[in-house]
Amino acid sequence: MCGIWALFGSDDCLSVQCLSAMKIAHRGPDAFRFENVNGYTNCCFGFHRLAVVDPLFGMQPIRVKKYPYLWLCYNGEIYNHRKLKQHFEFEYQTEVDGEIILHLYDKGGIEKTVCMLDGVFAFILLDTANKKVFLGRDTYGVRPLFRALTEDGFLAVCSEAKGLVNLKHSMTPFLKVEPFLPGHYEVLDLKPNGKVASVEMVKYHHCRDEPLHALYDNVGKLFPGFELETVKSNLRILFDNAIRKRLMTDRRIGCLLSGGLDSSLVAATLLKQLKEAQVQYPLQTFAIGMEDSPDLLAARKVANHIGSEHHEVLFNSEEGIQALDEVIFSLETYDITTVRASVGMYLVSKYIRKNTDSVVIFSGEGSDELTQGYIYFHKAPSPEKAEEESERLLKELYLFDVLRADRTTAAHGLELRVPFLDHRFSSYYLSLPAEMRVPKNGIEKHLLRETFEDTNLIPKEILWRPKEAFSDGITSVKNSWFRILQEYIEDQVDDTMMASAAQKFPFNTPKTKEGYYYRQLFERHYPGRADWLTHYWMPRWINASDPSARTLSHYKAAAKA
Repeated sequence: MCGIWALFGSDDCLSVQCLSAMKIAHRGPDAFRFENVNGYTNCCFGFHRLAVVDPLFGMQPIRVKKYPYLWLCYNGEIYNHRKLKQHFEFEYQTEVDGEIILHLYDKGGIEKTVCMLDGVFAFILLDTANKKVFLGRDTYGVRPLFRALTEDGFLAVCSEAKGLVNLKHSMTPFLKVEPFLPGHYEVLDLKPNGKVASVEMVKYHHCRDEPLHALYDNVGKLFPGFELETVKSNLRILFDNAIRKRLMTDRRIGCLLSGGLDSSLVAATLLKQLKEAQVQYPLQTFAIGMEDSPDLLAARKVANHIGSEHHEVLFNSEEGIQALDEVIFSLETYDITTVRASVGMYLVSKYIRKNTDSVVIFSGEGSDELTQGYIYFHKAPSPEKAEEESERLLKELYLFDVLRADRTTAAHGLELRVPFLDHRFSSYYLSLPAEMRVPKNGIEKHLLRETFEDTNLIPKEILWRPKEAFSDGITSVKNSWFRILQEYIEDQVDDTMMASAAQKFPFNTPKTKEGYYYRQLFERHYPGRADWLTHYWMPRWINASDPSARTLSHYKAAAKA
């Protein structure tokens, strides 16, 4: 995890413009570099570093003697870099995983390069010999990237939008900043005056397709066919592999543990593998909640079962409410369910940074979208419709859960790793027959639970624990976090404000006082940028007026049972 920033064709003084790069300093607390591009007085790179691999030679932009015309700024982890280096016999100059991008590009061009990368990434690659700039982002957008491109060819790129919104440009008083789409790369021509022109934007990978890099990994052949035992065995192999490859780091590893199925499976598998790798420190797990939180109790059970060094972070409603403004500034969104769920994650990340030396943090993000874990999947009209919805959610992760997970941890200089979104694991899961993946016997994620049924990885009652939304599980069933927020906001937003909401906010008009309040905070930080969020996250197939699972009839029935 780090922060990348670059400008091409800036009309304004670079030393003034580079102040904008400091807006993302939290992403890289270990070092900062600002570097002009030789021969282009109006092009530059800015980089904030979190030193996770190669503490000595890991500064960016990365340049190596063999390719003096290539400049690379990237944020991410390329888990298969050693495998590819070996296979193609590349000569490395550093120990940095991203160096593989330079060698692959030189060997086969940009399309081959992005398809071969097994990991999460956002990058800016400059080729001064061929006068090209390339931007790329991983399949699910686990690593963030924003860009602004003006009609006269000024290009600005940054990990977070906050590093771009205050940039000056003579031709454009209001710079249009947009998220760069996941699973895409862009080719731009670099002109002699440092300006650029977009040539093409290419979608290089679909989440259902087995990635090209599968030809070069350690998994070997999976068992063919869709017999249940075969599928379970393949899923265990791929999940194990997804976690093993993510151990790549020189810093201490920790794990978020909510006590739900996903984070519990990650924590248990991670601890087992750290022991096998003979890592010398105990695994720290972290749970957050208010008094009487079901998440805290469940997480404690799991931590006792697996033997982790467990930390419980308690917060009260006042602390949660006070954090809202900072959280929305960090997130760059006003989506209701994202804001609710981010408060706990933001506060637990703050605790980790302040009180421990864990820097690389594992978590269970992505599983609900991939394995149909949301409670409303019980209402899917058919397995095919459920499959469609799962893929839609995965495609939009970069606007919701993946955005939350990245920004809340990055705000405190932590690097998040999400094994459920591993390319091999997710593409295999999505290749299974649609009817295998739907909820069964009133239980969501049935296949995933069955897969680990006989492993004793986690306690049985956790393995079969019903879905609890993170923002709900951190508070007691008697008084949900969303109710606490709504009670507070009731006094902050009056009926006359709501009556004029459509005039004040014609795009994505908030329908509730809570939505209005978050939108106000967002507009204070990012005026006129509401279109970063295309739509609010809401459950499908039911007439829901609130995104919380606790308002759904299925949850209510389960709670009474």
